[in-house]
Parts: sequence; structure tokens; C-alpha cells
Amino acid sequence: MTKPRVVIVGAGFAGYHAAKTLARLARGRAEIVVLNSTDYFLYLPLLPEVAAGVVEPKRVSVPLNGTLDGVRVIVGEADQVDLHNRWVGFTQPEGDRGRLAYDRLVLAVGSVNKLLPIPGVTEYAHGFRGLPEALYLHDHVIRQIELAEQAADSAEQQARATFVVVGAGYTGTEVAAHGQLFTDQLAATRSRLTIRPRWLLLDIAPRVLPELDQRMSETAHRVLTRRGVDVRMGTSVAEATADGVRLTDGDYVPTCTLVWCVGVRPDPFVAELGLRTEKGRLVVDEYLGVPGFPEVYACGDAAAVPDLTKPGGICAMTAQHAQRQGKLVAHNIAASYGQGRRRPYKHHDLGWVVDLGGRDAAANPLKVSLSGLPAKVVTRGYHLLAMPGNRARVGADWVLDATLPRPAVQLGLVPANAVPLESSSPEVAVRRR
Repeated sequence: MTKPRVVIVGAGFAGYHAAKTLARLARGRAEIVVLNSTDYFLYLPLLPEVAAGVVEPKRVSVPLNGTLDGVRVIVGEADQVDLHNRWVGFTQPEGDRGRLAYDRLVLAVGSVNKLLPIPGVTEYAHGFRGLPEALYLHDHVIRQIELAEQAADSAEQQARATFVVVGAGYTGTEVAAHGQLFTDQLAATRSRLTIRPRWLLLDIAPRVLPELDQRMSETAHRVLTRRGVDVRMGTSVAEATADGVRLTDGDYVPTCTLVWCVGVRPDPFVAELGLRTEKGRLVVDEYLGVPGFPEVYACGDAAAVPDLTKPGGICAMTAQHAQRQGKLVAHNIAASYGQGRRRPYKHHDLGWVVDLGGRDAAANPLKVSLSGLPAKVVTRGYHLLAMPGNRARVGADWVLDATLPRPAVQLGLVPANAVPLESSSPEVAVRRR
């Protein structure tokens, strides 16, 4: 008898854990296929440490083959779904087209950079959602410090040594925190650089980390300001130019670096499916099923999953929700074949961790607020537990960074035009001739 085929589109937090859990439950009784644009799962929370040179890029790239036992991996970009005839169309990296028929389909396509209609942003800013962007920012920061040291006049030196981050959420806060430490270390080895590198963190919100606990926000703000980061709340970019940014408070900041971390939006692929959406996310029921198509499920950032802990709301676009939704999808698919009973998605946040570089962090595990070294221990412990692979290598990088000088060289692997902000798939570097 032919095995049923389950196709999972996307291998982020939701898709990866859906595949891993389903493979364990199926035990060879189903064909599980993961369709993803890369052959690795990207552990997004450590990208700021990649950009700052703390962790090597391969450490946060967990290979799909070898960690998803019993799962067939196809590298390609999904670009069509025929819901009535039950197949997914895709394009492979070298342009070949293909189709995958399915008995069950899991849409876990994730999210991309959120764009705002601000003049000049798409031309002069870079996002921070994928490995190519982290690699580009690492090289770019080193290059700007090197060029600042060589600058003939103080104005150019200041502009090159000024770095503007827009968005004081989880990612932007960590990028600015790690960035200030990184550039201070770079500047300390360059005797001709007469100024201290300057980082600005902007957000229209009233406080840093507005979506998290107030005490975590206060801890992060305190660490940032002590470190020298210019934190400006209630302020954003009004216009970006080749030479700098004009802020909404009227200031003009000369800079060669604009990092866009204002948040995420569902992958545009969702809008092309012709299904009902809410805030751009695919509408699903509490069992993560798509209404009208009982064989189709959705989870993660691309799905508007009802938040049963907050009636009337939908779950936030977080890795914590995505990972747990992915696992539940697997159980509910197994239940659709008679193995167990399906369950609704209901999850209470267990707390958050924010790594601020050095010995600083903010955390509130089980609602217990921590800062400083205890928070750092909890934060790194959480990341090691949450990573599905490469734990020893990440831990080794942390030890090496704490004991040895951090190497700072430009590898030149990702040019600026390979990571445009308007890219619909920022996790894949765009090839341009």
C-alpha cells in the first residue's frame, strides 16, 4: 500500500519541528517531505552574535539532512499551490521546476521584513532576517571602521563610525547592544581613529522592547545607555539618503549604515493562495487546520492562530509559538490518521530572554525578572536547549570569545546588492549580475 505523503513547506521553527515530530510519530508509515529554500534550519536568535563575530555562521545553520531522520528534503522555493488537485509547485536553485503531490500539507512559510513607505529606506537600508544579511552587516561594520580610520576629515570619519538601527524590538535591541561592543573593540585596535563609534537605536514606541515585560525593558535601556548607545524612543526615520538619515524629530544624522529591524510581515506567498487571511496571515482554527481544506494545515508566522489564552486575539509572531505550533501540527496530522486525538493550540509564555552582549542580558523565566550574569546564564542555557543541533560548537564559540581576542576581517562573501531590503526571501542571497 502506498504511504501517505505529508509535504511541509518551510523549515523555520514551525516547519522544522513539525517534520521532526511527525517523523518520530510516523515511524516510517508516511512519506514526509520538507520543501525549503535552503538546506538548513536557521536559528534566528543568534544572528546578532553572528554579525558581531561572536558565533561563526555555520553554528546557527543546522543541516536538515542528518538532523531530520526519515524526512526527504527538497531545496526549492514554493511558488504555487493547487489546493483542489493537491499539489505544490516549486522552483529549484538552478531554475528547474517541479511539483509535489500531497495527502497532507503544512504551510510554514514564515515571515519577511516589514516595510514602511519611508523615502529612501529600500534603497539605503538593509534588513536583518537571514544569514546573508548578518554576514553582510559584519563585513560592512568592519569596513566602515577601517574607512573611518583612513578618512581625511572628521566629518567623514564621524559619518562612517555612526550606525543607525531602526526598531527597538528583540532583534534591533540585540543588534545595537552587540554592535556597540563590537565597534568599541575594533576602534581600540586602530590608533588613528580619534572618535568613538556611535550607535543609535530608534523606535516610535515609548520604550525599548515594547512587547516584553517592563522590567526587561528597563534593564535593556539601562545597559544600552551605560554602554553609550544613543536610544531615542518616539523617533524614527523620516527619510534615508546616501549620506545619512533625517529623523522624525528633525535631526539629520550623517551615516553610512542603516539597519532595518522594525519587525516582520507574513511571507507574501500567503496572499497568493486565495485563502482567507487576517493581518496578512492565513486564517486557521484552533487545531491549526485551514477552514474548507481539512488536509491543509498552517503554523508559525504565516498563520493567524487563535490565542486561546486571550480570547479574540491571535498568537504573536514569535519563535516560541512557531516551535510549539509545529509540534502540535505533527500530532494533529497523526490524529487525522487515527493515531491519538487532535488537540487545540494553547500556550502560555514561559518567559523571554534577550542577550545584550558581554556579560549583560535580560530574562524573565517563569515571570522571574533577572539581569546581569544570572540572566546571561539563563539566556545562553535557553539558546543551547532550543537549538536542534550544533550546541557544542556554539558553546565553544562563546568560550573562545570570552578568552581570546575576536578576529575582525572582511570576508567579502555577501555584497550589498545581494541583500536588498525589498527581497521577499531575505534568508536567500539574491544573485545579481
